[in-house]
Amino acid sequence: MILNHIWGLYAHPVQEWKSIDSKRESFFYSCSHVLLVAILPCLAAYYASAHLGWSIGARDSIYLTQNSALMMAVAMYIGILGATFALAYLIYWMAKTFGADPSFTKSLELAAYAATPVIMSGIASLYPELWFVAVVFLGGVAYSVYLLYSGLPVIMHIPEERGFLYASSVVTAGLIAMVVLMATTAILWTNGFGPSFVS
Repeated sequence: MILNHIWGLYAHPVQEWKSIDSKRESFFYSCSHVLLVAILPCLAAYYASAHLGWSIGARDSIYLTQNSALMMAVAMYIGILGATFALAYLIYWMAKTFGADPSFTKSLELAAYAATPVIMSGIASLYPELWFVAVVFLGGVAYSVYLLYSGLPVIMHIPEERGFLYASSVVTAGLIAMVVLMATTAILWTNGFGPSFVS
């Protein structure tokens, strides 16, 4: 069923949102979607970092030690889960402002399915060229934003005009959170918490 929803969100998103809304999925089902989908980019990132090597410009490929690559993959997995649940909470918290009254499960459904393209874009690291991964990631972000805009009015049962403002507020807050996360990562890396490279 999860794979059907993923395909449907790419092939016919509006109809798929209506199908997701009508099924009344449980909290654990929505959690299982995030838990399963988040594994794939983490495995790809681990394999690329430890075995394929990252190519940045004309320099030689850069490899992480296997332990370091594993720790980075685990941190990535926890980060994806944390970001998805934070997005779900943000959607839930802002709902009353825009005239919606969803359960947290509905908010998690929306967050999990809308975030799927950006999460899945991590599989692009199997071709570890920085420019390629960046382009695929930006495509994933763009499609996730589109899914949020198209799915929010359906899942929250509010008019499209109000849904547009609601989705715009969520996207803005999400982008701010992403910048904060990137800045935190940069600070940690420069203070000795970065990965170990194969010399």
